[in-house]
Amino acid sequence: QVQLVESGGGLVQPGGSLRLSCAASGRIIKINSIKWYRQASGKQRNLVATITRGGLTNYADSVKGRFTISRDNSKNTGYLQMNSLKPEDTAVYYCNVENWSTPYWGQGTQVTVSS
Repeated sequence: QVQLVESGGGLVQPGGSLRLSCAASGRIIKINSIKWYRQASGKQRNLVATITRGGLTNYADSVKGRFTISRDNSKNTGYLQMNSLKPEDTAVYYCNVENWSTPYWGQGTQVTVSS
């Protein structure tokens, strides 16, 4: 089994920044893709950003130019740097990590953007 621990969420004012982390541990074979999803209250979970093991990235249109996904393969950790945050970014953010071919979900971390 693989355990994921997310951190970095919180309350921030519009225009502010947060950095989320997702650390994987346990029976790791090889972490392939790392993805970040978010789910606003009463809405479906949506993909925000993806990074491959080689560092190729992809973003949802709503976060392009504001969010940056990255990873440290030596630490089996993924990151999501969120800048210029807007109230509509408020959601629970989940990391999804592919251990070889098996996906695992983090527990989620709340991000609230409000003045």
